[in-house]
Amino acid sequence: MRAFFTRSFVTPARIRFVLALLAMALAVGTACAGFLWSLDAVTRLRFAAPWLLYGLPLCGLAVAWLYRRFGSRAEGGNNLILDEIHEPGGGVPLAMAPLVLIGTVATHLFGGSAGREGTAVQLGGSLAHGLVDRLGLTGKARRLLLMGGVAAGFGAVFGTPLAGAVFAIEVLALGGLDLAALVPCLVAALVGDFGCRLWGAHHTLYPHISLPQTDPAGFAALLAKAALLGLASGVVARLFAEANHGVADLYKRFVANPLARPVIGGVLVIALTFAFGTQDYLGLGVLSAHPGAPTLPGFFVAGPDRWSWLIKLVFTVATLSAGFKGGEVTPLFFIGAGLGSALSLVLGLPVPLAAAVGMVALFGAAANTPVACAVMGLELFGIDAAPVLIVACVAGYLASGHGGIYLSQRIARPKWPRRSGGASLRAVRHVWL
Repeated sequence: MRAFFTRSFVTPARIRFVLALLAMALAVGTACAGFLWSLDAVTRLRFAAPWLLYGLPLCGLAVAWLYRRFGSRAEGGNNLILDEIHEPGGGVPLAMAPLVLIGTVATHLFGGSAGREGTAVQLGGSLAHGLVDRLGLTGKARRLLLMGGVAAGFGAVFGTPLAGAVFAIEVLALGGLDLAALVPCLVAALVGDFGCRLWGAHHTLYPHISLPQTDPAGFAALLAKAALLGLASGVVARLFAEANHGVADLYKRFVANPLARPVIGGVLVIALTFAFGTQDYLGLGVLSAHPGAPTLPGFFVAGPDRWSWLIKLVFTVATLSAGFKGGEVTPLFFIGAGLGSALSLVLGLPVPLAAAVGMVALFGAAANTPVACAVMGLELFGIDAAPVLIVACVAGYLASGHGGIYLSQRIARPKWPRRSGGASLRAVRHVWL
């Protein structure tokens, strides 16, 4: 038995893989801690110096030049990492890590409306691929280490390691969960989160959400309201994704020089700021320069907010479609929580509950990761709200159709019978369902 165990499970190759996974995840967690600290610092600096917004066009130009000069393949971002996991090709350049870190911090310093998940995932994917090349890993080990990098980055940047592990195995394909990769992804996400917290990094705190006490009929009505909010979240998620991809396509069609696109986008963000008369919709949307400004945490404690979700959507599309760096997730959290707050009166739901449901359902619909987002909801809001979170995430996932923010996702199991599987979202994005 000992000989069988030794030959089958404890081999030099597996020991090397486990050590590489642990080292990579710890490095990703450390990088995410520095990244979170940097975002907080530059956000507060922008609050103290609002005039920095006028440097956004030059910031975009500088970052676009850096990518063009030192790592053009890194422009592929999250989609490049997904493509490499599906079908190994040209690799993930190690330059992606410093480039996306510099680009995202600069975007937030000068007021772009962007997130942080894209940066964390690309940090994880880039560092993991660097180890893959150094160790000469191929086949399954290569794929698992790349997925572990995604899990470590996502889990560390949001402080949700369980969701990070599930996200890494769910984001690759619609309706496909690669359960064989769950253990290494879970280990990577836990170690990445530990590494991030070890450096004292702080994450956004959310309230514990409890469901109203009611009878069975009332509970059924509550689930029905959660489903409606999930459906609305799915429609808005698809709207966001199509607007972001569509405006990016327009830039490519009419602005031949890629260095000019972020300059135009920066000017557009400045114009939107003047049009709405506020800088409240710049940056992450987690902190505010003054009391009463709409923020992601504020949706859980303030009264209903009708239009902040739509304004944030416009600012974020204007930023990301032009090529600024960051990610979509935290703005999607803001949009989802704001949408939940806006619909709380219509649906007769407590504002904190509606904000929590909208936050996870909209992101789950946009990323096509309903299981990961339901798990994230449990990590952030507690297990009491599990029934409504799960129902809303499933409803949002179905309502968003075969579209999403990651065009390199494959369709493993179509959401609707008339759509065939196997294609990427890029190939079917012009069909709503």
